Amino acid sequence: MFKNLLRFYKLLQPYRGKVLLSVLVGSIAGAGTGGGITKGAEVLFSEIFSGINDLSSNELWMIAALFPTLFLLIGSSTFASSYLLHDAGLGSIRDLRAKCFDQLQALPLAYFQTTKTGDLISRITTDTQLLQVTLTYLARNLIVHPATLLFALGYLSYTAVVNEGVVEIYLCIAILPVVVFPIRFFSRKLQRKAKSQQEEFGHLTDKIAQNLSAAREVRAFNLQESERKRFHERVTDLFRAQMKVVKYTYSMGPVVEIFSSIGLSIAFIIGYQKGIDGGVFSGIFLALYFTYTSVKKIGTFSGELYKGAAALDRISEVISQPIELKDPENPVTIDNLQGDIEFRDVSFSYDETVALNSINARIKSGTTCALVGPSGAGKSTFVNLVPRFYDIQKGKALIDGIDIRSFRQHDLREQIALVSQEPVLFDDTVFENIRLGRLDATREEVIAAAKHAFADEFIAEMDKGYNTIVGERGARLSGGQKQRIAIARAFLRNAPILILDEATSALDSESEKKIQRALDELVVGKTVLIIAHRFSTIKNATQIIVFDEGRITDSGVHAELYERCELYQRLYSQQNENS
Repeated sequence: MFKNLLRFYKLLQPYRGKVLLSVLVGSIAGAGTGGGITKGAEVLFSEIFSGINDLSSNELWMIAALFPTLFLLIGSSTFASSYLLHDAGLGSIRDLRAKCFDQLQALPLAYFQTTKTGDLISRITTDTQLLQVTLTYLARNLIVHPATLLFALGYLSYTAVVNEGVVEIYLCIAILPVVVFPIRFFSRKLQRKAKSQQEEFGHLTDKIAQNLSAAREVRAFNLQESERKRFHERVTDLFRAQMKVVKYTYSMGPVVEIFSSIGLSIAFIIGYQKGIDGGVFSGIFLALYFTYTSVKKIGTFSGELYKGAAALDRISEVISQPIELKDPENPVTIDNLQGDIEFRDVSFSYDETVALNSINARIKSGTTCALVGPSGAGKSTFVNLVPRFYDIQKGKALIDGIDIRSFRQHDLREQIALVSQEPVLFDDTVFENIRLGRLDATREEVIAAAKHAFADEFIAEMDKGYNTIVGERGARLSGGQKQRIAIARAFLRNAPILILDEATSALDSESEKKIQRALDELVVGKTVLIIAHRFSTIKNATQIIVFDEGRITDSGVHAELYERCELYQRLYSQQNENS
């Protein structure tokens, strides 16, 4: 428990001033409860209701006013302590969410190929929410109840010194150490069950994300019933994990209460037999009650702490992931990049799967270079290494004779424009989606880029023109329209290197013609890397590189390769047969 408490304190370190002030104010509330109320009860029953003292009207009103004053002090101190700790806790959760998201922006693409998207979403949302619940519970109970316990024990010690026969009553406090054993048992169970619960949340979120992202395919293949069944299984697994957490969370309180009631009963019997004054016994009884209640709260707090620690573990797993792609300490400044690309003995693998094996290639600036080969031959890996989406494991990739690892990643990618087969559009306006190509672009520059991409014509027909919301992943646009917006981004960036990753393969012939006209204009004066299965888009390239099983088997122009390269001939013939 102490180890987890220390982790939460480190989480709150940036707000330690508020935390320390919360401790101070909370201690006042604990002192008022554990010491003030107990002593007040003793005085009330010993000196007022015993009839020993005849109080004047003023004295009676003064004593009566003490209790509202005491509860006002306890209430305001409890509020201030909780408010300050909430402020620190929620602030740290905000910082943790931001830190986790920032980490995801820095992690390499390889991480996302082995980690489920839904699980990552769950860690940023559900796990941080559970962590927030834990910190909220901490804010309510961490300071006040330990302070109440301390001052209640202090009152009991004081009473034992000034009153005869009281020490025997405190034999019931011997039960307190026994309470620790069930608390430890339930806390250990909770730690494991809470982590299992959060993992089930991650599986469920991932299932939802996959289903919603494939809504069209689910309906096309009549998978609704199958998806319902799988989702219901996930929901049931989560329910079972949650109920195990509930079982161990709410079993702890009754166990502690049973031991506490035994202790209070023993105190009652001993107090009666010793003839303890009624007022003194009232104070002792309240102090014992506050002692056991505080112990119960601290025990429950231990369980909440373990649940929060399980969530923190899952978040920490993301934050602690090593950032493999790092910028150099002294980066080379990019100035007027020409776009001359060279690979020298480059090898790359995904775990144990070899993607590129000792690749050597030279693509001169201004060249339109097409990459062809069977699926899985290494074409996409080749182009992904140019903007350094992955780090080369062996060899070098150079641009204008400079190792790409000598540049800042941001500076390198500013020199590269990318048009993918399935361009990603965000749920924002057409204008903002085009401006992703260059965030400082003016409205006039955005519109000019759209015109070059033949996108202005359909944008103008929309009700709100460039202010039209495109929907999630561009759901309100056709495939050709999304592609032209992606090309408009590339025009806006006007980078010396252009990557076209099968940019026209999924389009109808009419859309392809318009997009091809836009691409013909876009590639002028740039170094272009084209991945395409349609030979009609690549046979006019000034350079063609043929890939097979992670190696370059040949390179040249269309006429040369068709004459001498058997693989190229076979690929070309297969497409002609299918067209």
